[in-house]
Amino acid sequence: MPMDYATLRIIWWLLLGVLLTGFAVMDGFDLGVAILYPFVPRTETQRRVLLNAIGPVWEGNQVWLILGGGAVFAAWPLLYAASFSGFYLAMMLALLGLILRPVALTFRGKFDSPTWRASWDWTFFVSGFVPSLIFGVAFGNLFVGTPFRFDSALGMEYQGDLFGLLNPFSLLCGLTSVFMLAMQGATFLASKSEGDVSRRAGNYGSLAAAMLIALLTIAGIWLAIGVDGFRVNGEIIKDGPSNPLLKVVARSRGAWLANYQQMPASFLAPALAYSGALGAAFFLRKGTAKLAVAFSSVSIAGVIFTAGCSLFPFLLPSSLNPDQSLTVWDASSSKTTLGLMLVVALIFLPIVLAYTSWVFHVLRGPVTEAAIECDEDYHY
Repeated sequence: MPMDYATLRIIWWLLLGVLLTGFAVMDGFDLGVAILYPFVPRTETQRRVLLNAIGPVWEGNQVWLILGGGAVFAAWPLLYAASFSGFYLAMMLALLGLILRPVALTFRGKFDSPTWRASWDWTFFVSGFVPSLIFGVAFGNLFVGTPFRFDSALGMEYQGDLFGLLNPFSLLCGLTSVFMLAMQGATFLASKSEGDVSRRAGNYGSLAAAMLIALLTIAGIWLAIGVDGFRVNGEIIKDGPSNPLLKVVARSRGAWLANYQQMPASFLAPALAYSGALGAAFFLRKGTAKLAVAFSSVSIAGVIFTAGCSLFPFLLPSSLNPDQSLTVWDASSSKTTLGLMLVVALIFLPIVLAYTSWVFHVLRGPVTEAAIECDEDYHY
C-alpha cells in the first residue's frame, strides 16, 4: 500500500538523522583522532600509530558526509538552498579542514625534517578541530534562528555573515561537538592501539565524555531559560504543498522543550546521549575499548536525535521572519520523489553498511609501535 505524503516526510526526517549520525560516528573516528593528535602521542613512532590507525579508513568514513549532503539536496531542496547559502563561508571552512586531512597525511612523511613534520602535524590537528567546531556551531544556530526570508516567489534572502553565526549559544554547541567527537576518536584510538597510546587515549576519552555531559547539561538549561524557541500556531497541514509561506509561527521562551511534554518518548534521545557518554567513560577506564566505541556511538546518536526532537517539526528556523521557517511539512521534495528515493535508500544503505562492516572486520586489530618501527605495511 503506498505511503501518504506525511509519512514519507517523517521517514525522510528520520533518515536524515540516521545519515547525520552515520557521519558523526564514522568520520568522528578521524576528526577525534586529529583533535587528540597534539596530546596523546609523545614520540614520532606514536604519532605514526595515530596516523596509521585512521589512514586506511578515513576516505570510506567520509562517504557518510556525501550521503547526508545528497539526501538534503534531494529530499529537502529548500533546506539545502537556505542552509548552504546562509552557511556558505562556514561550510567552506569546514570543507577546507576536511581537505587538509589527506594533504597532511600525504605530505607529512615526504621529508625527514622535524620542522616540516611539525607544521603538518598542526595542520592535521586543524583538520579535525575546525570542522568539528563549525558543525556544532551550525547546529547551535538552528536553535537561535538564522537570518533568512523568502519573497512571494520563494526567492531567498540571507542577511547574516560568518561572524553572526558565532553567537554564545552556538559556540557552546561547537565546543560540545568538539568534545563529543574527541570522545569518539579516543575510543577508536584506544581500541586500535596498545600500551601508552591506548592508555592516554582512554584518559582523554574519559575527560571528553565528562565534558560532553557537562556541556549538554548547560545547553539544556540555556535552551530552557535563555533561548526563545519556535512553535507553529494553529493546525499544521502535514500533507500539503511545500510552501513555507502558509503558516504562522510564534517565538517563546522554552518552546524548544515543549516536544518532550507532548511526546514523552522523546526523552529516550537525551537518555541515550547521557548513558552512552557514561558508558564510554566507564569502559575506557576498565580497558574494554570496543565496548567504549559502541557506547560512544550510542551517545552521538542520542545527541543528534536530541537536537532533532527538540527542533521538530522545524528544520531551519528563520530569525528574520519566523512565519517563513522551514519545517518537515513544508520544505520537502514531492511525494513521488520521496517515494522513489526511499526505494533507492532501502537498497543501497544496507550495501554501504555491509561494506563498511566488512572493511572494519578486515582491518581489525591494533596498530602497534613495534610494527611501525619495522615499517610493516604502514605508509604514514
